Amino acid sequence: MDICLLTLSYRSDILIRREIFQELPMTDNQKFKLTYATMFNPPEELHQRYEAALADVKANLGREHAMIINGQDRKAAEKFEDKSPINTDWVLGVFQQGDAHDAADAVAAAKAAFPAWSGHPYQERLALLRKAADLIDERIFEFGAVISLEVGKNRMEALGDAAEAADLIRYACDQVNLNDGFVKKMGEDPLQGYKATNYSVLRPYGVWLVISPFNFPAALTGGPAGAALAAGNTVVIKPASDTPWTSRLLAECFRDAGLPDGVVNYVTGPGKTLGQALIEHPDVDGITFTGSYPVGMGIYRNFAARNYVRPVILELGGKNAAIVSKNADIEEAALGIVRSAFGLQGQKCSACSRVFIEKDIYQKLLTRILELTNKLEIGDPTLRSVYLGPVVNRNSYQDYQSYIAEMQEANVRFLTGGRIMTSDDFEKGYFCAPTIAADLPLEHRLWKQEMFVPITTLAQVDSLDEAMRLANDVDYGLTAGFYGSLEEAKWFFENIQSGVTYANRPQGATTGAWPGFQPFGGWKASGSSGKNAGGLYYVQLYMHEQIQTLIQKA
Repeated sequence: MDICLLTLSYRSDILIRREIFQELPMTDNQKFKLTYATMFNPPEELHQRYEAALADVKANLGREHAMIINGQDRKAAEKFEDKSPINTDWVLGVFQQGDAHDAADAVAAAKAAFPAWSGHPYQERLALLRKAADLIDERIFEFGAVISLEVGKNRMEALGDAAEAADLIRYACDQVNLNDGFVKKMGEDPLQGYKATNYSVLRPYGVWLVISPFNFPAALTGGPAGAALAAGNTVVIKPASDTPWTSRLLAECFRDAGLPDGVVNYVTGPGKTLGQALIEHPDVDGITFTGSYPVGMGIYRNFAARNYVRPVILELGGKNAAIVSKNADIEEAALGIVRSAFGLQGQKCSACSRVFIEKDIYQKLLTRILELTNKLEIGDPTLRSVYLGPVVNRNSYQDYQSYIAEMQEANVRFLTGGRIMTSDDFEKGYFCAPTIAADLPLEHRLWKQEMFVPITTLAQVDSLDEAMRLANDVDYGLTAGFYGSLEEAKWFFENIQSGVTYANRPQGATTGAWPGFQPFGGWKASGSSGKNAGGLYYVQLYMHEQIQTLIQKA
């Protein structure tokens, strides 16, 4: 069953209406496709199946999980516990603390598997990858439960993460198929007495390392890995230490789909040891990294310091602005801003962390944003009613407190939030109140610093030109949103310096990209390739071009 499409009909009258989720009417015969834009109106059966899977997952907490190298489970001498940010007493599982030896074995397995895998007709590779995507769909509720427990995502965001992983894999397969494996005939040389045949052929690099982040452990592992594999590369997956379980499930889907041993390898352990050993390995031919700007640039410079240039695909962070015109629909703008500011507790590189509002509607919009924010339920994200869970770990928890203290020193007005949650229901987790801050001086560094916590700053501006100048005055250029007239929206698209842009979108001012709909990637310090994941030009990044010229006598 294709759960991603969730071919389940439902009656809208059985759904609980909440302003922040704002269900949209549908008929009994309509089908529900889960994306980040449609997650606000799920069918009842989705909730039921999620809760059943959650019960099963909780019944199996604390088990040990191995690495996967050359198709075989691999255990290490040292272990680490994967604990839930919801309640740090919950040990989700025990994972392997891999070392340089494990890194070398994983790379060696991938290198040995590369000739056969790349030599397969692309149609055979794609068939296996589509089967892996189908397996993700079959296990989507298990994925969702694990992601909620491991990351702190609410159930809909967690399910969306898993569904996106499957869709990203399928989209990469589609692009290879639509382009006939990227074999294109070129022009023929006008030679006398000879026939010249020229072909452009995109070919895989070899061993590809995927270093994935905690915030989208399914999509941002499966997406890059799927593209690399569809292109004919073999892969070593190294997940964030906060989210090893989700990536293990993904690796199992690749293995169970029948990909040959060594094509996909999964290793766990610290970035400073295992991760560095992988980055420095001479047989790694390309790297995809999603994470912070400092770490990403360190990888980029380290990987470049070799005998020749090798590809590095970086998706690095954002400081994403929403601009609101005096002509905006107040309700749509408020919904979009709140959803993008506080989805996943602001722990998205696409989170709306800056809002510039024309003065004519500033107070009216502010009032509505506060109303919606104050209605958000905070708590255990596996519960149906909860929108905000915890931040992912103690470091993020401390970062939130540090930013709040810095804002207090700048005499910021906290219109809501500005505190950690310490009551009995929250004392064992990393819960932070969603925070709307006003009157932060525009020259303050936090207007340009990615915070990655549930804090959003608002400013009143005299004109859209002023808003655009402020929005573009950052090193990042990932996502941006706008609310206003159609003519103003056209102006926004032409002037904003961001890779993903949205206008008049209540589903999310700056968040909610989906493969095949809104490919995701950034400009400036937000990305290295200029090509967006889940788009028309992404899978080609995992291949290099060879021109094949054959000369025959006429």
